[in-house]
Amino acid sequence: MNERHVLVLPDRDAAEELAENLTERFGLEEEPHLVRDALAGEDDAEDAQWLVVVEDAAGRLDAGTLHELAEEYDGWLEDHAV
Repeated sequence: MNERHVLVLPDRDAAEELAENLTERFGLEEEPHLVRDALAGEDDAEDAQWLVVVEDAAGRLDAGTLHELAEEYDGWLEDHAV
């Protein structure tokens, strides 16, 4: 079951740290993707959120654990998987 988990972080530093943590902790074969998500109508980089997109081909990552990790970095896990 291929799932995609999207974690939303407040800034790039938090996103990079969380991506590294996820890769090390879960032994991910593919590094999470970082995506800058500018808030609607905002051009200032300070007003951007960062997304950490994790492909979970085996469906082995627990949403509760991902949610807790995101909260440690002042972020959250999006409620849906694609």
